[in-house]
Amino acid sequence: MPASRGWDWESGEGLLRLDDPEEWDAAFERGEERLGTAVIGLTFHCSLAEVSPRIVQAMQLPDAGQRGFAFTAAGHAARLNGELTPELYAALRAERSGRKGFAVNAIDDTFDYVLFRRLPLWLKRRWVWMTLRNKLESWWSRSLCAVEDVSRAVRGRGD
Repeated sequence: MPASRGWDWESGEGLLRLDDPEEWDAAFERGEERLGTAVIGLTFHCSLAEVSPRIVQAMQLPDAGQRGFAFTAAGHAARLNGELTPELYAALRAERSGRKGFAVNAIDDTFDYVLFRRLPLWLKRRWVWMTLRNKLESWWSRSLCAVEDVSRAVRGRGD
């Protein structure tokens, strides 16, 4: 398909500048291959309400790479808007419990850019669990280092 307003669906050139949700919808209907890339562009240029349903659609794309870009778009949406829509939260939750991997960075971005009080309950629980786990891992690591230091000191005296 020829370039339109600076974007080219065949090569992917300019899709990060996509600012027309209807163009994305038409490309989805045509079965274009770079919809995940284009939904990132929409995230930068459109409102959360406009882009949210398209991100969710892109999260279901058959191509793993493009599906991954849709989760990147969700992370950008959290960063740019300080919130996500209920359907984006639902899609992140479904992915988290499914294929694992794609939603991890988007969820991390959500933790970084959305206020705790605005998170859904399941994500608040995940935040608490991850914070606790990270703290325990940190304590464990420091304990192991201390044991190694003591061991080296004791061996050094005995030499």
